Amino acid sequence: MAPKKAVLEAAISDSFIKLQRSQVGRGPVETRTYIIEDMVLVRFKGVLTVEETHLAKTDKGRQVVKEMRQILRETFSNQAEELVARLTECKVISSHSDISTKTGERVEIYILENNLEKKLRCLEKSGV
Repeated sequence: MAPKKAVLEAAISDSFIKLQRSQVGRGPVETRTYIIEDMVLVRFKGVLTVEETHLAKTDKGRQVVKEMRQILRETFSNQAEELVARLTECKVISSHSDISTKTGERVEIYILENNLEKKLRCLEKSGV
């Protein structure tokens, strides 16, 4: 049986892929989630559209892509935070995001009220 942490990380990744597909019309090429103490870090690879990749070849284009993605992120941040809170059963205190127009990667970091990694470790030890 897979550890609870790995199962939860996979569930968060899958949920974010579905959310992104509904937001942008396509999902990332790869998504990985890492639970680190009171943080959930989600790393998305291959998030830029063909158009954004072309735009990112110039300074002005990179700026436009970053601004547009930040506006999109702000629009859907409540949904994303609710998704993390629901799956982790922890209150989300804050969230942060950035996108690289060079690599086509985006990261999302969610700060939780509790140390989720410790909670999951205790659950695994107790056999729950």
